[in-house]
Amino acid sequence: MNELKISLIQSHLDWENKPANLTHYGELLQGIAGRTDLAVLPEMYATGFVTKDLGLAEHEDGETMTLARNWAKDYGFAVCGSFLVRETSGNLYNRGFLTTPKGETYFADKRHLFRMGEEHLNFTAGDKNYPVINYKGWNIRLIVCYDLRFPVWCRNRDNEYDLLVCTANWPLFRIDTWDTLLKARALENECYVCGVNRVGEDGLGYPHPGHSIVLDFRGKTVVQTEDNETSVVTCEIRKAALETFRRKFPAWLDADKYQII
Repeated sequence: MNELKISLIQSHLDWENKPANLTHYGELLQGIAGRTDLAVLPEMYATGFVTKDLGLAEHEDGETMTLARNWAKDYGFAVCGSFLVRETSGNLYNRGFLTTPKGETYFADKRHLFRMGEEHLNFTAGDKNYPVINYKGWNIRLIVCYDLRFPVWCRNRDNEYDLLVCTANWPLFRIDTWDTLLKARALENECYVCGVNRVGEDGLGYPHPGHSIVLDFRGKTVVQTEDNETSVVTCEIRKAALETFRRKFPAWLDADKYQII
């Protein structure tokens, strides 16, 4: 499929209130049923970015993922975000996911834990390469928030992915960094980039402005949300345009060939 419709689901999070958040985001997704191909939610949309109240963690097949799979199946589009997982080993993960209407589910654990928010004290970092997810003929890579700062792990070797998705809780006082890094990842990787951030004040008093966006392979804005507002916006990206650009400006052929271990 040459075109892909992406919906950015930007909203507030009710701190540590999983039932309220799951209900709220379920209603937002229901409102775009049948009108998109991929809906992207903020990081830890079910709980907020919690690093201490770990009683909110659940199994990867718990309530949050069960609902996400049901939303994808019932509404006819893939759903993407991250949530708080405790594995049977006891390890905690900030786990990115993408689940499709056919029930295919892919996970990408956050590799870079945000030490300034003490995430590294209780969580386990992902130790696997980010998967490349094939969906509707598009190759997609998913990263989680702070991962955006580390370009080696976002490296698009030999055009292995077409779309980089970043689900996030990125605060107001670093929002210029968010804007800059998203654009840099699009330019250096010759790909589309989708970043979805929350809005509103979190339980620690930090405000979040949103600034959710889709950028093209030139770093140009395809669509952007309104600041500080619940916003659901949809755009269409075109693979033919991406492939044409990569042929005309094949910087990827001159990329360094080191391997990530």
